[in-house]
Amino acid sequence: MKPWLSWPDQVSLLQQRGLEISDTDVCEERLSRVNYYRFMGYARYFQAAPHDGNNSFVAGATFADVWALYEADEALRDLLMAGLGRVEIALRTTYAYVLGRDTYSHATYLQDSFFSGAATSESLAESCRADLNRSRERFILRYRDNNASDPYADLPVWSAVEAFSFGTLSKCVERAAGGTLHPVIAEELGIAKAGFHSRVKALVYVRNRCAHHARLWRHSVIDAGLTPNNARHKTKKQIGQFDPRSVMDVLVSLDDILTKTNLGDPVVPALLATHGRGSAFLEGLTQPLAHRDGRS
Repeated sequence: MKPWLSWPDQVSLLQQRGLEISDTDVCEERLSRVNYYRFMGYARYFQAAPHDGNNSFVAGATFADVWALYEADEALRDLLMAGLGRVEIALRTTYAYVLGRDTYSHATYLQDSFFSGAATSESLAESCRADLNRSRERFILRYRDNNASDPYADLPVWSAVEAFSFGTLSKCVERAAGGTLHPVIAEELGIAKAGFHSRVKALVYVRNRCAHHARLWRHSVIDAGLTPNNARHKTKKQIGQFDPRSVMDVLVSLDDILTKTNLGDPVVPALLATHGRGSAFLEGLTQPLAHRDGRS
């Protein structure tokens, strides 16, 4: 079992392992605000072979360099939350608009039979109702009738959708009306139909990492989406190649949506202006690495 270490002892451990620290007081203060293991999520990429038990830092590795990456990642999460929030609201709006227009405005949209994969997947209808049950918003409470066989029989979808989590919403977009509505929603937004639901899923994935302050730098996206090739090619001319499971690929998808829906300014140009092509931070967004092997 690893022993508890005080802030000064944590600084000493980093120094013993070869990390150059120009100001130990600053390092100690920052570690007292940012968990050692959160910091090491970035620092491990400066170590020789942590997967083999070699925690020594490579020659020239500095606390300042690692901290700069940490701060850049933090700033990116803050930047993304604004754009992702606008996309989430637009998706809520369009989902409700399409369902209401296509006569799914009441009751139907909360039934298992409304969603594809109902027999083999978790009950999406139950997930929707769980979100509604947690809500204390007046526009939900006014329609909730706990004495009725269906408490939400009179709840219109344009009210209900505001209580859905982004994760629930993304599943609804994918599976609503037997899985036939996501291309309709994409068309309504003016976005490419192909792979639209997978792109929404990828946005939810990154949004959740941002909301929980998780590392984006060097991270490999599990729920990768089908970012349009034309958007990829355009960005690659600006910043070079990037992995389809990289965070950058999701940023390109987000920028495509923000631009085509007039919801906000794209993120990638701002990143390029701040960090520059070939910077360590941009490289970490374009090429995810697993610290265990250093290559994938």
